[in-house]
Amino acid sequence: MRYLPAFLALALGSLGVTMPVEAQEEDGMLVIAHRGASGDRPEHTLASYELGVRQGADYIEPDLVVTKDGVLVARHENDISGTTDVDQRPEFASRLTTRVIDGEEVTGWFTEDFTLAELRTLRARERLPELRVSNTAFDGLYQVPTLAEIIRLVRALEAETGRRIGLYPELKHPSYFASIGHNTADLLVTQLHAAGYRSADDLVFIQSFEVGVLERLKGMTDLRLIQLAEPDGGPFDRGELSYAQMLTPDGLNDIARYADGIGVAITLLLDDQGDSTGLTENAHAAGLLVHGWTMRKENHFLPPMARSGSDPAVSGCDAAVLAALHGIGVDGVFSDDPGRAVNWQAVLTGEECRALRSAQAQAQSGAEE
Repeated sequence: MRYLPAFLALALGSLGVTMPVEAQEEDGMLVIAHRGASGDRPEHTLASYELGVRQGADYIEPDLVVTKDGVLVARHENDISGTTDVDQRPEFASRLTTRVIDGEEVTGWFTEDFTLAELRTLRARERLPELRVSNTAFDGLYQVPTLAEIIRLVRALEAETGRRIGLYPELKHPSYFASIGHNTADLLVTQLHAAGYRSADDLVFIQSFEVGVLERLKGMTDLRLIQLAEPDGGPFDRGELSYAQMLTPDGLNDIARYADGIGVAITLLLDDQGDSTGLTENAHAAGLLVHGWTMRKENHFLPPMARSGSDPAVSGCDAAVLAALHGIGVDGVFSDDPGRAVNWQAVLTGEECRALRSAQAQAQSGAEE
């Protein structure tokens, strides 16, 4: 990969890729606080969302699941085994069970088996304690938030900061929830409309990996919709369709009938050399926005040439990847570290990137000798 040699040059001015200042100012990527500032606080907590906003994110992203009594709450999955202290609560031990979610067996504790009142007795904890040890200091402090609380937080922060802050909810497993009697699309639209989010001009994107729920939403709301896609597999509710097919030029034109953009893995946007795969350009040609996921600072999540040393928990040069995404015209990026994503140009000249550039220069010099 050549992320670092090519894109450190944006800041250092020594290699062949350039980016005029005017372009940076006019065509900046949206920064979406992925589960909040989840690199610094346990994900999907009000503290994580608030920190994401204070770090400069344009949008915050709550993943939405539903309780037994039909309340939308923010968890990455309806299985809450890894993100709450439920396994330490003997009063709920009997609720450990196995479910089939989108065709896969999952054993754990599930939001749909808890009323909101019961769920509120639990406390959030860090999902990646091995990589984000400092976040574990916040374990046990925060409740599982409701969508209503998240909207109130956004409104309060808008009043305080004087800027508009967007919501980017994901409907998790809508077909599964429908099969057990919960219409999460209806719950979400009803709540958003009641809160004053109604038009395409409002700062809301609704996202899903499934197709059918987005097609239904197209007829329910004018809020903008995003089709999510992964490198492998396909939408659960379209067994005959793969994401690879959906991301062809013809497939993108089909998506454009019901959605305003795509949200895809960064590996689908950049090749191993840090160049565009062509997907961004094809999506734009179809009239679709392109949002990439997920930027994380830790070496564990970065491509090899953007890593700083061998410790998976150490911060690498994530800014090199952000620069590459900016360079190919990606419209937005999901980030666990929104402050670094907002200020990627400063990070690009920071300690991690300088150290990597020095190491690369030494390696090149040794190879030449």
